[in-house]
Amino acid sequence: MTDKPNHLGEYLRARRGLVPPEQAGVPDLGGRRVPGLRREEVAMLAGISVDYYLRLERGRERNPSVQVLESIARVFQLDDEHTAHLLSLGADKPRRTRRRPRTETVPASTVKLLPPLPYPAFVEGRYFDILAANAVATALSPRLSVGGNQLLDVFLDPAEQSLHLDWDGTTACYAASLRRSVGTDTDDPRLVELIGELCLASPRFRALWNRHDVAAQRATSVPFDHPQVGELRLHRERLAISGTDGLTLVIYHAEAGSSDDEKLALLGSSSLTQAENNGLSRRPSAERHG
Repeated sequence: MTDKPNHLGEYLRARRGLVPPEQAGVPDLGGRRVPGLRREEVAMLAGISVDYYLRLERGRERNPSVQVLESIARVFQLDDEHTAHLLSLGADKPRRTRRRPRTETVPASTVKLLPPLPYPAFVEGRYFDILAANAVATALSPRLSVGGNQLLDVFLDPAEQSLHLDWDGTTACYAASLRRSVGTDTDDPRLVELIGELCLASPRFRALWNRHDVAAQRATSVPFDHPQVGELRLHRERLAISGTDGLTLVIYHAEAGSSDDEKLALLGSSSLTQAENNGLSRRPSAERHG
């Protein structure tokens, strides 16, 4: 036996439980205590022995061939992204001794880029921490400000939940994206702390995390219900910041000339006014301390 984390076995158990027997071509004769396929059914459909599959799930076999994993992926009907994740878990890579630095630093050039942008824009870290944001982003959501965390907000904050019209889709996307981002690096202290808090406080996150879904966030449109301007749909772009370890620039924008564009412009003008007011209110204080 080994005390190494059994990431492959955890993934196999999670995905096995998500495959309806009839969908895999297995007659469901009843008497199943848990949902999904039985181990012997997976082994039969993948063309491997039951004992070998059991060893995979229990972590006794940690170096399966690509052919075996691809056969299991077909049984589980995994897409390309989930199949790639399964193959990475079976690679049995040596454990890294170097920890990722807990401090994530946004390049100064990126920080300077944000304020002039007329669209909500912010920088997020590997674990959805907000590392930099412009005033329009904070006008879209006050939680999009430095020091916030999108995962904690969208799963635990009622105000943020009401902002997202497709909350179910948003939360599923975030959980799957986090799983893809961290891969097998699940002992990172920041990640352990974040997942522990979410699993304890959010049944929704706990259910999604236990599914082991894996997906990258891509360019898409996101519907919002803003307390000031009402419903609007914005396009979300995600741009990797070169020279950093997983930092991403996120920008929301609307179709030019649309009502959504007008609402976004209104948010932008209100954020500018607020920033100017804050600057005026700070000036006397600054002069006194000058």
